[in-house]
Amino acid sequence: MLEVKGLRKEYGGLTAVQGISFTLKPGDIFGFIGSNGAGKTTTIRMISTLLEPTAGTAVLNGADIRRNPMEVRRMLGYMPDFFGLYDDVKVWEYLDFFAAIYQVPPKKRPEVIDSVLELTNLTVKKQAFVQSLSRGMQQRLCLARCLVHDPALLLLDEPASGLDPRARAELKELIAELGRMGKIVIVSSHILPELADFCNTVGIIERGELLAFGPVSQIVKDIQPHRVFSIHMLDHLDSASEHAKTLPGVSDATVAGEHELRVEFVGDLDDQADLLARLIQLGYRVTSFREDSADLEDVFLKLTTGAVN
Repeated sequence: MLEVKGLRKEYGGLTAVQGISFTLKPGDIFGFIGSNGAGKTTTIRMISTLLEPTAGTAVLNGADIRRNPMEVRRMLGYMPDFFGLYDDVKVWEYLDFFAAIYQVPPKKRPEVIDSVLELTNLTVKKQAFVQSLSRGMQQRLCLARCLVHDPALLLLDEPASGLDPRARAELKELIAELGRMGKIVIVSSHILPELADFCNTVGIIERGELLAFGPVSQIVKDIQPHRVFSIHMLDHLDSASEHAKTLPGVSDATVAGEHELRVEFVGDLDDQADLLARLIQLGYRVTSFREDSADLEDVFLKLTTGAVN
């Protein structure tokens, strides 16, 4: 388990992270969302013990990042936004080097290397030189390097940066698999729709303050407690709006465009079916009826202002 307790970082008169707290358990994939300069990387670097907090702490499986930094480092893998790779080194040599640093016994290293290469789909590149790999393969190699010591926590800072759509899809599936393996994964990213696909928990940070934390579905529900229907019809929208307001489950109805009626709805499925049926019975020529669901991007735009430190 990872417990972040009042983590705070100050640089002179600037507060980069304002005492944030959250808890993650094995199998959690946590999407850490924020604009550039919001405090994501600073938070991740503090959790990874690369940056000392001004106040607060984080505890990973009983090890405190301030009192036991070396013990914490043995249990985590950190993949920064920009990472270095050694030229003139083969893929297996690169992984063997880091396995040695993490004190993986020499007899176990070949098995460990083959295992992480298979997991990251790089087995065919085992004998290739690192500089010959594409950007997406280099990303996966860096992730494989983070896995050689079987960490409990993975910190991935903008892992999909610079990747093409296919490489992003492959990386997304790999991160989801790591969650299924019981690892805690923290992913910072700006690609919000993709985060919602595989993260079970998200946190939104702005100017160092954690504005929201929890399951995606719950955060979305908090900002949009009612359902919204977009009803397209050919004509008479003003009168349709007045009729809709009188129907069960409808809290409000407004004309949103030349052919669009937006209905705020708090009823059940029966009320939903009756709403459409009643509009048609009244003679309104409905061409489409759909629910507009808020997503992670809507939540982010509603909660944040774009301000940076």
